[in-house]
Amino acid sequence: MPIDRLFARLEQEPQRPDAAIPRMSRTRRSILGATLGFYALIVAAVLSTSWLVRLDWQVMLFRPYKQWPELHGFLDYFVVLGQRGPTAVLIAAWLGWRSWRQRTLRPLLVMATALLLLNVSVGAAKLGMAREGPHYANVMGSNEMFLTGDIFPSGHTANAVVTWGILAYLATTSQARRILSVIAAVFALGVGTTTVYLGTHWVTDVLLGWAAGLAVLLAMPWFEPLVAWAEWKLLTTRDALRTGYRAFRAYDPEAAHRARLHHTGQAPGHGREGTPGDSPAAAPRHPEPQPAGAGRGVPQLAGELRPWHPHPPPRPQGHPGQGEHPPARPVSSH
Repeated sequence: MPIDRLFARLEQEPQRPDAAIPRMSRTRRSILGATLGFYALIVAAVLSTSWLVRLDWQVMLFRPYKQWPELHGFLDYFVVLGQRGPTAVLIAAWLGWRSWRQRTLRPLLVMATALLLLNVSVGAAKLGMAREGPHYANVMGSNEMFLTGDIFPSGHTANAVVTWGILAYLATTSQARRILSVIAAVFALGVGTTTVYLGTHWVTDVLLGWAAGLAVLLAMPWFEPLVAWAEWKLLTTRDALRTGYRAFRAYDPEAAHRARLHHTGQAPGHGREGTPGDSPAAAPRHPEPQPAGAGRGVPQLAGELRPWHPHPPPRPQGHPGQGEHPPARPVSSH
């Protein structure tokens, strides 16, 4: 039954699947090098105010949102698929369920690593080049670089590439990887072109955003050892905390006290009052040393605490104390 197969896939797997981890192959390195080269060419073209900058101005002055206003309402919602907050929560929820089902933290750790790389690389480029957006352009035909903006490269576009592309990166079968790659490409291309339609980004912003996001995905195999170490560290810490919690729940203070008494050779109830099963009259196996003067005067009960005086009380004249002998008289010779 299809329903039975569906519910079977929702259950937790008996053990962690042995899925192949992507490696940095020669083909991947070649594509990564070409992507970084494309990235550098776009930056150089904008810095030199080349024909790409003229294309930026032509598209901006064309104002696509005024040419096709009927698309504006739908695309306002569609562009949310490139915002980091909503998409990260959505994908993290899916990968969290997958981590639980497959008994591994790798999906969540891979996503966290990819988003960290994206924020660092794209954020540094945005702040470093400080390009103004189309709505805040100052001089007609200029590249608007090194001013007060932060739109180059497009964060929406790069985030759409990484967030949706990470699903294809984590796919365990070739068929699933192809399907998810197509879905990620559609979302990434759609979000990028939507930002141009809405007039929030230049065309070159979107081109650089595609390159930045693709470079992060292609570089992920280099960080797989770090992901594996982080997973091992987290699972080891979890097991240690779980073992400590179980030991705390199973701790019996009475049993521990009896074990200490048995180890030290003391009888139960020594030094404690009110313990169930202990006799208050039980005497210690070995008497404890008493301070000077103890035993004289009022007798001391077992377990009774009396203040100790550094000097014994004066002895009554003519009455030797208990257990003492009168001083010896010298023997005189007759």
